[in-house]
Amino acid sequence: MTPASESEDVRRANESFYRAFESLQTKRMEDVWLHSVRVQCTHPGWRRLLGYAAVMESWERIFENTFKMVFDLTAVEISVAGNVAWVVCTENITSHTYDGVSRSQVEATNVFERHEGCWRLVHHHGSPVASLGPDEPTRHLQ
Repeated sequence: MTPASESEDVRRANESFYRAFESLQTKRMEDVWLHSVRVQCTHPGWRRLLGYAAVMESWERIFENTFKMVFDLTAVEISVAGNVAWVVCTENITSHTYDGVSRSQVEATNVFERHEGCWRLVHHHGSPVASLGPDEPTRHLQ
């Protein structure tokens, strides 16, 4: 497999994760994760969750309290090293919940492992992005 086709496969796996997220269906979310006690997830503002059962329970809780979610991903970067890949991106989210409509940005890292030819999510970490003031430049560390 060429590096370009591997990256494309990871891109599709990452898109499947966000389509499952937008579907608000636990079954679709189950399909993108590796079914393992090793998986981990940290939602913005939550403590790290360990193991497939805890991670799936968290998605059920999120989906129960959300009517609609739409993701627009920006600054997507994909890296592949053997059977492990990671995607770093900015999630621009529009959520419809009991509290109304909200918009937010989350910096996310999604780690995938290749199992039986398929990329499965093993780690998702999202951190909220603080709004920049009008005079604050975006800084890049070298």
